[in-house]
Amino acid sequence: MDFRKQFVVSPGKKLKLAAIDPAQSGGQLSNEAAQPEISKYVTRMAEMQALLYANADQSLLVVLQALDAAGKDGVVRHLFSGMNPQGTSVFGFKQPSAAEAAHDFLWRAHQRTPGKGEVVVFNRSYYEDVLVVRVHDLVPKSVWSKRYDLINDFEKLLTQNGTRILKFFLHISPEEQLERFKQRLDDPARNWKISESDYSERELWPKYTEAYEDALEKTSTAHAPWYVIPANHKWFRNLAASQIIAETMADMKLKLPPTRVDLDEVRRKYHVAAAAAAAQQKKNGKD
Repeated sequence: MDFRKQFVVSPGKKLKLAAIDPAQSGGQLSNEAAQPEISKYVTRMAEMQALLYANADQSLLVVLQALDAAGKDGVVRHLFSGMNPQGTSVFGFKQPSAAEAAHDFLWRAHQRTPGKGEVVVFNRSYYEDVLVVRVHDLVPKSVWSKRYDLINDFEKLLTQNGTRILKFFLHISPEEQLERFKQRLDDPARNWKISESDYSERELWPKYTEAYEDALEKTSTAHAPWYVIPANHKWFRNLAASQIIAETMADMKLKLPPTRVDLDEVRRKYHVAAAAAAAQQKKNGKD
């Protein structure tokens, strides 16, 4: 099953989230059957991240967007834990600081985009500036409506600099969200995730749906596609996202960089050093 084809938001086409079942799970698939596949893709991701880091001529940006409790943290935890921390980072977008608010809305995002050889995950992102600000009327429509083109230009700039961009909307139902809120209440280890805004934001579900549909429609491009991932089943969410990331990284044609030294000369120096070390060890043994 090719999840890239199945869940991509086709550029220029109308999107209706209500037409996408958030509870779908790939037909005959099950949690148990999916786990080996997820492990396979996560391993491939880690292997290719090592090549990306070694060669340092491209980068990968993964954007995660969703309504509360859809599983952004879970995707980060389950799919990126095998990557080398030296070349992987996660940035969570919260309410802008005073310094961030004093600049254009893309300023803080640009500072966190991946450098050559890096993988960066945005847990929420600059898309909040056409989502939250729209739903809560924080800026007028004349402002946020112009940001779609600015975002497209920003992502085009990143792409031209060697950054591959993947954007995921984790799609859950209101019923599943409420069940996850219950789990947070019932599990002391998850109580810290509870927020007063959980329920006030939930009341704005129709407005968020409309905002997401517009954002995904207007900013899904060939070079920075959006994928709507059914996320009621956590295991299916992880399977679909891991396959898409792994196959996209495979398309990047990652490989080890060429050797930049004279290996014969380095081998000669090694043998000289090894012989000197052996001689010193032998001398120390006699002493």
